[in-house]
Amino acid sequence: MTNVLSGSEQSSKSSAKFLEEKLFKSRAVTIFGEINDTIARTTTERLLALAGESDEPITLYISSPGGHVESGDVVYDIIKFIKPVVRVVGTGWVASAATNIYLAAKKEHRFALPNTRFLVHQPSGGSRGRASDIKIQAEQIVKMRERINRLIADETGQPYERVAKDTDRDYWMTVEEAIDYGIVGKCIRQFNELG
Repeated sequence: MTNVLSGSEQSSKSSAKFLEEKLFKSRAVTIFGEINDTIARTTTERLLALAGESDEPITLYISSPGGHVESGDVVYDIIKFIKPVVRVVGTGWVASAATNIYLAAKKEHRFALPNTRFLVHQPSGGSRGRASDIKIQAEQIVKMRERINRLIADETGQPYERVAKDTDRDYWMTVEEAIDYGIVGKCIRQFNELG
């Protein structure tokens, strides 16, 4: 049995391939939507491929409600690991695990479009199972919270105590507030402002 694609399916696949090629040539990577293992894998593969191609800067565009913390950690670590400079452009919203990814770039390479909103908060968990397992999961969430707070403090220059207080609940920021906080390096309105 042969698998025959309809005209619209072929057009869609062709369009996706065209976009992928254009993004690769322009050294751009996008993260849109929830951070999960699939997004982490796809993003790191693209970053590694671009890093293998040349040392020219890579631009990562991100709009995400966040998601799985460890998947965000994968992307954060790869941005720090590769040789090319990674410029991050926030658009829409950059929340939770997406904020951690955003903070992987050096401050002078962290940009945001004017209407972007930022969110930092403590990690949440859905503990289930036996009481002993729930206790272990709760301990891990506390350790994760401390690690994330330390990362935010280190990357923004804020005192750890302030970050711990701010992330106790959802802490939303406009671009201007995120600049003051040390998350965003610069608000930009046009591509040529990336420098």
